[in-house]
Amino acid sequence: MHLTVCEPVAMSAAVVMDPPGDVGYQQSCGTGDITASLEDVTVSESAANSESSEEELPCEREEEAQTPAVSDPDPAETPATIGDAQTQPGPVPRPASLALPTSDLQLWTSRREGEVKLRMSESGPASEPPITIHQMFISAVERFGKYTALGWKEGEQWRTLNYEDYYQQCRTAAKSFLKLGLESYHGVGILGFNSAEWFIADIAAILAGGFAVGIYTTNSAEACQYVAENCQANILVVENHKQLQKILQIQDKLPHLKAIIQYKDALKEKRPNLFTWAEFMEMGKEVPDAQLDDIIASQKPNQCCTLIYTSGTTGQPKGVMLSHDNLTWTAYATGRNVRLTNATEAQEVVVSYLPLSHIAAQMIDIWLTMKVGGAAYFAQPDALKGSLANTLREVRPTAFMGVPRVWEKMQEKMKSVGAKSSTVRRKVAAWAKDVGLHTNLSKMQRNGATSRTPLNYRLAKKLVFRKVRKALGLDRCTKCYTGAAPITKDTLEFFLSLDIPVYELYGMSESTGPHTISLPDAFRLTSCGKVIPGCETKIFRPDEEGNGEICFWGRHVFMGYLNMPDKTEEALDSEGWLHSGDLGKHDNQDFLFITGRIKELIITAGGENIPPVPIEDAVKEAVPLISNAMLIGDKRKFLSMLLTIKCQVNGDTGAPEDELTEEAVHICRCLSSNATRVSEIAGGRDRSVHAAIQEGINRVNEGATSNAQRIQKWTVLERDFSIPGGELGPTMKLKRPVVMKMYKEQIENFYKEVVTPTTPDNPLPPK
Repeated sequence: MHLTVCEPVAMSAAVVMDPPGDVGYQQSCGTGDITASLEDVTVSESAANSESSEEELPCEREEEAQTPAVSDPDPAETPATIGDAQTQPGPVPRPASLALPTSDLQLWTSRREGEVKLRMSESGPASEPPITIHQMFISAVERFGKYTALGWKEGEQWRTLNYEDYYQQCRTAAKSFLKLGLESYHGVGILGFNSAEWFIADIAAILAGGFAVGIYTTNSAEACQYVAENCQANILVVENHKQLQKILQIQDKLPHLKAIIQYKDALKEKRPNLFTWAEFMEMGKEVPDAQLDDIIASQKPNQCCTLIYTSGTTGQPKGVMLSHDNLTWTAYATGRNVRLTNATEAQEVVVSYLPLSHIAAQMIDIWLTMKVGGAAYFAQPDALKGSLANTLREVRPTAFMGVPRVWEKMQEKMKSVGAKSSTVRRKVAAWAKDVGLHTNLSKMQRNGATSRTPLNYRLAKKLVFRKVRKALGLDRCTKCYTGAAPITKDTLEFFLSLDIPVYELYGMSESTGPHTISLPDAFRLTSCGKVIPGCETKIFRPDEEGNGEICFWGRHVFMGYLNMPDKTEEALDSEGWLHSGDLGKHDNQDFLFITGRIKELIITAGGENIPPVPIEDAVKEAVPLISNAMLIGDKRKFLSMLLTIKCQVNGDTGAPEDELTEEAVHICRCLSSNATRVSEIAGGRDRSVHAAIQEGINRVNEGATSNAQRIQKWTVLERDFSIPGGELGPTMKLKRPVVMKMYKEQIENFYKEVVTPTTPDNPLPPK
């Protein structure tokens, strides 16, 4: 009996009218209440004709014409002089005191005021003249001054800020930081959900000579204390009363702290050195421009301006020091590589919702967008609990980055709606998806080369795919990306079948975000693409199959870990290569495939090295009921696995609930199970589901390369993994050491007595 015993579930494709529907829909990472389904579309000649005169969507134009030539973001324009701040290197002379000597500089430092040797080349993207954040911003203001930079919603109305006003507000905030006593190379910690104030505080901290430091909103008071202490934060910027409470608990333990600013809601109590955003912005007006301009003029591209703190799953968080050049060059090289267009040609639009304390969100939402004059619109704070769908439909981004769980939640929602469809309409959906997958896989194999598209694909696009994109708010989106954690092949194929290629990118905080990226004319399913031009990849100590540690080189490689020379030397070898800790290999066309992580590598008692992620992904693909899977077996005699079931998520807290998702209930019905709750399945309580999961695991075991790689025991836990529960990090990445501690009892039960593959209670098929 297979879990796929039912016919493939149909996809829903609502035609969403403006304005979007019910804002109250609550579903973790939800895609909105997509209420219509593909059955509402009638396949007929008249329908096809009525659609043919529709305005062509931006994401469809590549069919009729070659992709237009990329307009480079033009990084080297001479910036306007603000006060005395003309600091453009390269063609524009720099004051002698600001020359960047290379003879006595090293590639790394762990000192807050340190400078590093830039990894420049004589030609190509890596030869681009280095610039500071201020220079990049001024260039954007010169070229895109009247274009929208930021957008946010107040009630039902969208408000915007153009680049000229954005820059002036950043200057005012920078002067306010100086007024409050911000010292050079000291932190400004920002604790809150994405907003215009977050961006302004971040950039202002840099302009004022401090460090911009994002703090995860999920951090405890103690975790906030560690970060604030480590970066010697002079100022902490918090979103609301809830985040303020964390800081008030620890402020007496922060000797460097001089002020706290709350940027949303009224203050519930007045305290010394606690200010509203309006009060804070007023202060800067008293500070002369010349004071700020002198600081800006002294800044160098090879100095630190931002700290990104690692999640700290394997010890204390490390402060990743990123220089001006790390940020400005990576924005230039990445924007050029993914073919972002300058606003003067066609403005790029993004939705800002991923945690800004993470480099991926900062690079996309702040720096890449600034580089090309794009507009960033802010989602609601409950974006990952349901409202993201409505924001996407209103903003209609041209580029969208979703961590795998966001794409998976979209997939689950669309499947559950489609499951309620009639047989005829499900067949229409299945036909369209089959056509979409076949056509896009062929295009992938041709590396994006154009050829005459089949008639059935054009028909499916007009009748189905356009409506799907519109329902998701992705009708203008030509660049859909995923990263930060592994994504399953099943999810990639699902969206590819709907004519929505989701491109993988790969990198880390220590590489200022991206290192390899998939492109429309260069992608492979499950590959994270090819290296960004100007950077290099090395596979360190490859085995006979070409698997080895992935190492990075380029101007995106970080300066070092703040105050941690030993950890820095562990990450950077004597030649300056950044060791990622990830295992991977190249295929014969230089596509990079991630095969595991060294620290996650399971080394069994028999000495076999086993990367867990491919096995976990295989189980989730074989058993669609499974939400999360974690393989166990380090120093053990055999492999075991913890499993969780797809369930509803609390809209307010983000915590998993006992009720199954609609998709999970549907799968249970296909298995002759009446389960509607996780508690009815966990611990083997539902025999039908238990048998189906075992069969799926048997199928995964059949593909194992050795007996040591077979899963011999497993259990379904009482609740799904989540961020509030502590099992997942802010980007939904599995925190393995945490899970090992939390479920120690269940894990130990696996190994109380060894069950061999031949025992009746653990049947395994012969190899």
